Amino acid sequence: MQVMNAEWTTVEENTARKAFDTAYKREISALIESVRYQASSLAEVDDMWRLHDFLSVKRHEVDGRYDYHLPMLVFIFAGLVKDGWLSLDELEGLNANKIAKIAALACM
Repeated sequence: MQVMNAEWTTVEENTARKAFDTAYKREISALIESVRYQASSLAEVDDMWRLHDFLSVKRHEVDGRYDYHLPMLVFIFAGLVKDGWLSLDELEGLNANKIAKIAALACM
């Protein structure tokens, strides 16, 4: 797990922060669109509670996924790439070993 404990240069930290924020904004925008769609089709109280449950689950997922800690970013980025919220190209500026690890983990 050498990548987890690897040092992050200033350039890498800036790249990581930008990529992290980009993925977060994308996922939140998609979530807002989904909530708008679901809210527009509310017909009865059960629909409202389903939306509430959906939002509770999503909040838990988003809060867990977007926890910015440098030692964990390789794993976070791998998940974001795998889920389509981020591309490897947007991680350009990171050390080649970190990008390779992210790419390998994203393919699992």
